[in-house]
Amino acid sequence: MLNLNFPLLKPILILEDDPCAQARIHNILKTFGYLDGDLFFSQTVDGAKQIYRQNCIGFFLVDLDLPDGCGIEFIQSLCQKHAQNAPVLVLSAWNTTEMIYKALAAGAKGYASKERDDIELMFAIRTMLKGEAVIDPGIAKEILKQLHAAQVQAVAGAAANLQANLSSRELEILNFIASGFSSREISEKIHISRFTVDVHIKKIYQKLQVNSRTKAVHLAKQIGLLS
Repeated sequence: MLNLNFPLLKPILILEDDPCAQARIHNILKTFGYLDGDLFFSQTVDGAKQIYRQNCIGFFLVDLDLPDGCGIEFIQSLCQKHAQNAPVLVLSAWNTTEMIYKALAAGAKGYASKERDDIELMFAIRTMLKGEAVIDPGIAKEILKQLHAAQVQAVAGAAANLQANLSSRELEILNFIASGFSSREISEKIHISRFTVDVHIKKIYQKLQVNSRTKAVHLAKQIGLLS
């Protein structure tokens, strides 16, 4: 049995339809010091609802793929209709980001993959018992990857919009500014007056929503406007 410096949340309702998975979870929870009387198992959503209506559950372990529905619907009923404050940890083989987002949006405080070994699942449960949130490392990595991809796409979209707003002459002058050329030097290179160069620079500032050469160049580098 583990030596813990925090109280156990009792009782636990485990919504899991697979007998082998139930046995595994049972053995893991026993290492925390839980007794058989502290654990309620249900193979169906309806059965789980009956159990928590009749008992003050302290902690929920929920699978998502169940014979009579999805565990997400059960989590929603806990966290919305019945104002259940006990933490919910999803233990599922479904590791798509769509399902993870739905489970967390429904009210789950943690998400762990059943593919993890017992030590890793023990760590996830321990983290939840301490009142903290937990997301499976592999799942978190995928979420971060998708968030990064979304950010890159957003930046690319912003760059495309800004580039479309800048005229070819303004983009040309912006590149000269980035290379450190003064207005006079730019005017000599592209054979227009210095006054006209300064007019273009002011338009660049307005379109990029900046007020200096340094900021214009910094933003242009960030979003890939410079050739």
